[in-house]
Amino acid sequence: MLDEILKSIVEMEEEEAIKKAKEYLDGGGDPQKLLEVCRDAMGEVGARFEKGEYFLSELILGGEIFKQIMEFTLPKIKGESVKKIGKIVLGTVKEDVHNIGKDIFKVFAEASGFEVIDIGIDTPEEKFVEAVKEHKPDIVGMSCLITAGVTSMKKTVDKLKEAGLRDSVKIIIGGGRVDESVKEFTGADAWADDAAKGVRLCKQLIGVEG
Repeated sequence: MLDEILKSIVEMEEEEAIKKAKEYLDGGGDPQKLLEVCRDAMGEVGARFEKGEYFLSELILGGEIFKQIMEFTLPKIKGESVKKIGKIVLGTVKEDVHNIGKDIFKVFAEASGFEVIDIGIDTPEEKFVEAVKEHKPDIVGMSCLITAGVTSMKKTVDKLKEAGLRDSVKIIIGGGRVDESVKEFTGADAWADDAAKGVRLCKQLIGVEG
């Protein structure tokens, strides 16, 4: 069923994807697994966009399908309020308009006890700097799904250094184009390719068991 949902999202079959997602949850499916499948599907949509097989209209429709699935899936993940363990400023970097991975990570982080300040998509370096000054987070989380976002991540880290803020926060990066080499290039402290791993690493970064 999850494979069918992934295929429906990638193929832009809006009604079919939503119908199957509801059936999966109604049948006792794992909401966390469903959101991960949605993330994987949007990763594939992003890859097709970069190859020129999909256009902005497909990116927007894919995001809309995911948003609709999130609306009835998130309430099944959000449990009772949990003790706050830290604060994260989170955003998708400049030149990237994807919010899927960011939004999934936010849900998992909040469920684990983090307070998350979401500063949105296509976020300029200066906005990250302003948010760190204002909210004094423990961690800055940056997301990107396209290659252009990698350079934006590095520029954001550099801006935090220029502002004298880099040493006051831990930085984690995530998304479809992120790996160990990108972590080294950008100067981040950690990287993750899925939300659950990202939250685990955030806990480790601030000395809470991951």
